[in-house]
Amino acid sequence: MSNGRAVTPSPLVGEGREGGTGTEGETELSGDPRPDTPLSNSPPQGGRGQDGAPPHLSGALDHGTHRLPVRVYYEDTDWSGVVYHASYLRFMERGRTDFLRLAGVDQSTLHAQGEGIVFAVRRMTIDYLKPARMDDVLTVETRTEEVRGASLVIAQRVLRGDEVLVTADVRVAALANGRPARIPDDLRRVLGGTP
Repeated sequence: MSNGRAVTPSPLVGEGREGGTGTEGETELSGDPRPDTPLSNSPPQGGRGQDGAPPHLSGALDHGTHRLPVRVYYEDTDWSGVVYHASYLRFMERGRTDFLRLAGVDQSTLHAQGEGIVFAVRRMTIDYLKPARMDDVLTVETRTEEVRGASLVIAQRVLRGDEVLVTADVRVAALANGRPARIPDDLRRVLGGTP
């Protein structure tokens, strides 16, 4: 690499940043997710999720809260190895996208050829509480806080183990042809609202 940083080996499978070790068959969101172990307690369907990808790639949805593991890479950090503030926006976008995916919402179908509904972030309130650093394994938690006619509020947190690093409230507008559109009743039910 030409970035001038020394390359250090990554932790062994099951070891987190703190150096703790996991045992065979255990997977923790705060540790290293292994490619052969799904994050949910449900058995894998032929080792693949609904979209054909290994189940752990989309995280896990449990009782309305989605959890997505994210590793911090060099590209996510500033010159000091601390996660750059805009990187959290990408992490949370992935969380919202996979939350919808595991809730059964196919965004490709939802806004097919620009004629259906799309979601656009209208407002975001973020509190940066503590920094994450390169090689940390984080968990992005996502849940629906409120569903209105043409918008919803999504609550998100970024954690390192049990430590909350970032919190965000995200107001998302539903649009069709560039104009506000009522969220369909079946989608409202999936997102936790009432029809």
